[in-house]
Amino acid sequence: MSADTSAMEAARLLADHGLPGLIVVDAERRPTAVLPGSQVLRAIIPRYVQDDPALARVFDEDHADKLCERLAGKRVADLIEPDRRPPPIVDANATAMEIASVMASAHSPVVAVSDDTHRTNAPMIGVITVAQLLTRLLPAQP
Repeated sequence: MSADTSAMEAARLLADHGLPGLIVVDAERRPTAVLPGSQVLRAIIPRYVQDDPALARVFDEDHADKLCERLAGKRVADLIEPDRRPPPIVDANATAMEIASVMASAHSPVVAVSDDTHRTNAPMIGVITVAQLLTRLLPAQP
């Protein structure tokens, strides 16, 4: 997902694939940011409702169904917080514990996977979500 992708397309990708967030990459597929689903929600919920969540009660479902219209004309770059931290990156040989540690310390629901995390310009080759990691870590159900 690039910073120039439409915000609506990003929201659809999150919803259609049940993703907790997206990794934003530059033209060379280098990770530049994480766009969590919660940030997309911040873009569609009016500021006054964010400031006073009790006001959410005044929205009926017909109005709620139109909230995503607020994404029209916006790009992913418009949704990314300007003071964001660098995206979390692990190398392709990272263990489950390493991935969990990076995810937890970055407070990120996704991590980028790179061939070489020592090179700042290494392209992304994949993404790991918190759901994928938990599936790997949880014991099998009886």
